[in-house]
Amino acid sequence: MNERLAQARGFLLDMDGTFYLGNRLLAGALRFVEVLAEQRKDYLFLTNNSSKHRRQYAEKISRLGLPTPETKILTSGEATARYLQLSHCGANVFLVGTPALEEEFRDQGIRLVADAPDLVVLGFDTTLTYERLWRLCDLVRAGLPYIATHADFNCPTEGGFMPDVGSMIALVRASTGREPDLVVGKPNRMIVEAAAQKMELPVEALAMIGDRLYTDIALGQTTGIPTVLVLSGETHRADLVGSPFKPDHVFDDLAAVAEWLAAHG
Repeated sequence: MNERLAQARGFLLDMDGTFYLGNRLLAGALRFVEVLAEQRKDYLFLTNNSSKHRRQYAEKISRLGLPTPETKILTSGEATARYLQLSHCGANVFLVGTPALEEEFRDQGIRLVADAPDLVVLGFDTTLTYERLWRLCDLVRAGLPYIATHADFNCPTEGGFMPDVGSMIALVRASTGREPDLVVGKPNRMIVEAAAQKMELPVEALAMIGDRLYTDIALGQTTGIPTVLVLSGETHRADLVGSPFKPDHVFDDLAAVAEWLAAHG
């Protein structure tokens, strides 16, 4: 496993809880990018958080100290919109999402409607109202195709955690008895294939670094790529006991990952 990580040519890098937390970079974030540049390796920020447009993430990371173009970001929202464009071209979509996610979908040519949709998409909606949640459950209960951008239960913040899409999926299941027909984000292989295409690298040349066992680290099972768990976000070392998702490497933070790559890469 050490050899596979050292030979990785592209790194998929989670953001929330991995590269930054709230409005501060986490330890070693910039050093990690420096090491990759020294070794002529590439990286792509890959996040399940679909509440923001990729432009907002690029602007945030740039403000925090790393100039970042939109092309360095792939969100589960963008990946979901790209999937719909290819597989459900022309469909009318009822989207539960923020205005930023709505913009992301419209950028990809997706038609958003309030009435008579062909399918429904559940994103990370921090503007969610009870009325829209009720409408979503009605449409899911009626049998419409039901897609979720990702399935994270919580989103880490500087003050703790806020409920994420996975929590809403559980609520919809309790009301309707249905799970999403498709989850696009991590740990689904679909989002990694989209990332590989964006980086112009084969999936086998990639490695994943993140802070969640059931999304970031689970990619090791769905894609076969090496995975690195950092303990700077949601997961604690004790959580590894009994988990079905085992990382190939565990580090305290990106500072430790950077030190390891500098010595072995």
